[in-house]
Amino acid sequence: MDARGPEAPGGDALRDAAENLFQELQEHFQALITTLSLRMGEMGTRIEDLQKNVSDLMVQAGIDTSVNEQAT
Repeated sequence: MDARGPEAPGGDALRDAAENLFQELQEHFQALITTLSLRMGEMGTRIEDLQKNVSDLMVQAGIDTSVNEQAT
């Protein structure tokens, strides 16, 4: 006898449907993680570019950046 006990009629179909749904959720979650990772990488690059541009503008304006460099 199966250790799970008696099964309800249609139990296999319900279990299969639940497993399929779970698999789909895993796939969607993995795709979301991948997308977020890519976007975070892009955002990091944009922030670095922005910091460089701000530093360049401060140099052009004659503003001392040594205070900012000490803070980082």
